[in-house]
Amino acid sequence: MDTKRVLVTNDDGISAPGIRWLAKAAHESGFDVVVAAPQREASGMSAALSAVTEEGGIVVADAALCGLDDVPAYGVAASPGYIAVLAGIGAFGPAPDLVLSGINRGANAGRAILHSGTVGAALTAANNGISALAASLDVLSPAAGSSVTGGAAIAELDAVDDETRHWDTAAELAGRLLHWLVEAPAGTVLNLNVPDRPVEEVAGLRRATLAPFGQVQMALAEAGEGYVRTAIREHGARHVPGTDLAWLAQGYAVVSAIRPPDLDSQVEVPVDLP
Repeated sequence: MDTKRVLVTNDDGISAPGIRWLAKAAHESGFDVVVAAPQREASGMSAALSAVTEEGGIVVADAALCGLDDVPAYGVAASPGYIAVLAGIGAFGPAPDLVLSGINRGANAGRAILHSGTVGAALTAANNGISALAASLDVLSPAAGSSVTGGAAIAELDAVDDETRHWDTAAELAGRLLHWLVEAPAGTVLNLNVPDRPVEEVAGLRRATLAPFGQVQMALAEAGEGYVRTAIREHGARHVPGTDLAWLAQGYAVVSAIRPPDLDSQVEVPVDLP
């Protein structure tokens, strides 16, 4: 059987630790891996197609990933979704059979995945007929060991050295799904969220529905003449049973099958308007 080609990208940037672990998992699973990721953090980009150009060309620079000397890697001045498109048309060598996006620093769960650059890259790949996996490490839920909530939890998140997080746990669970994903129908997308804990302490893997919103939401902190100031706060969506956030809060890894935007055949739009 031919070796399958895999693009690994993310929205945290080419230097983020999660992408190294995801590329390592794919490489050790026997895939032909190429890494191409934003030169800088591109979180919240959804499926945006944006790039920095010089003399009409998108800026691309060779990169190196520690411990993966035989895996080609590129820092691209573009959004994750745009990188998925570029890979599909052969910008980084042969077009990939799979796109892996992540491992993101923070859960991408609930319907707020609409805004995620990690998920946006996976959905963009699927929109072009390539199956994809978005992987994220939940660093905020109580399952991740946090004993505080709200703004204090977010501040605690920022104080932790990212290199000490359990990227290996998310990478191992992602690796277990790859060979299944290769055989799945073209354009299949899996969204995987994993607790930030040793793999032996993960309660299990569960299929999950999407929570009604994401883990955090934007709130208005202050408004004045000529400006607004926003704040990020935790959302209560993790308490809806059977959803991705609820399972994460109980220490489970969760996987959900999602898909790109499609026609809503259940809505009858009137066309005979006066």
